[in-house]
Amino acid sequence: MPSSTPAPAPARPVRVLLVEDDELMRRSFTVALERYGYRVEAAPDGLTGLELFLGGGTGVDRDSAGGDGDGGFDLLILDVMLPGLDGIGLCRRVRETSLVPILMMSARGDGLDIVAGLEAGADDYVVKPVDTYVLVARIRSLLRRATYAPSAAAAGRAAGEEEAAASGSGLLVFGDLTLDTGGLEVFVSGSPVALTPTELKLLLEFAAHPGVVLERHTLLRNVWDYGWDGDSRVVDLCVQRLRRKLGRDRIETVRGFGYKLRR
Repeated sequence: MPSSTPAPAPARPVRVLLVEDDELMRRSFTVALERYGYRVEAAPDGLTGLELFLGGGTGVDRDSAGGDGDGGFDLLILDVMLPGLDGIGLCRRVRETSLVPILMMSARGDGLDIVAGLEAGADDYVVKPVDTYVLVARIRSLLRRATYAPSAAAAGRAAGEEEAAASGSGLLVFGDLTLDTGGLEVFVSGSPVALTPTELKLLLEFAAHPGVVLERHTLLRNVWDYGWDGDSRVVDLCVQRLRRKLGRDRIETVRGFGYKLRR
C-alpha cells in the first residue's frame, strides 16, 4: 500500500490548474494536492479555466509567469464534463498555444470520452473517483516526462545505429526525421516540430531501439510509468499524434505485437 504521507514541498511549488465543476470534488482535490506541496488554482468551468490559463492565474506577474505559452502553470487537470466549454474543448484550446502536460479526468470511464481527450492532446487520464495517491502518482509521472532527458546509455544505443549522425553530435537521423537528444528538439525535413513531453519521450524510446518492435506494455512502463497493466489506448493514440506530426510511415504497426521506428 503506497504511503499517504505528503512529500516535502518542492523548492518552487509546482503550479497546477484544476478545472472541475463539482464543488466538493474541486475543494477535496485542491486540499489534497496542496498537502503534497502543489500550488493549486481551481476553476468551476471551462471558460473560467481558459481565462485563468491564458492570464497565468490569479496574483501572478505576467512577466514572470513563463514565456512558453503555458500561462505559468506546470500542469493542467481537466474534468471531461464541464459546463460551457467542456474539458475536451478546453484541452484543444490549450494545445493551440502550449505543450503543458494535461491530465484528463472522466467520471464514467467512458471509452469515447477517453479517446476524445487523448486525441485532443491530453497526455494521460484517470477515472473518478480516484484515490489521492493515484492522482499524485500520475501527476509526478507527467512532471517527470516534462523534465525528461534521455539517459546516456539510451542515447548511446541509438547513436550506435547506422542512422545516427556523427558520433558525439547528439543528432539522430532517420530519413527526413532528425532528433536532437541534447537539445530535445525534433525536425522533419529541416523544419522544427513541436511535441508534447509525452510525445517526445515516446519518440525517444523508439529512437533508442530503432527497428525493434516495442510492445505496448513495454511502452506503458517506460513512457507512462505504469507499474501495472495500463490502458493501451494511451499508447495507440499517442502514436497516432506522432504520425500526424512526423509522417504516417515513420512509426510502423506490427500487428499483434506493437510498434517500431523505421530505420
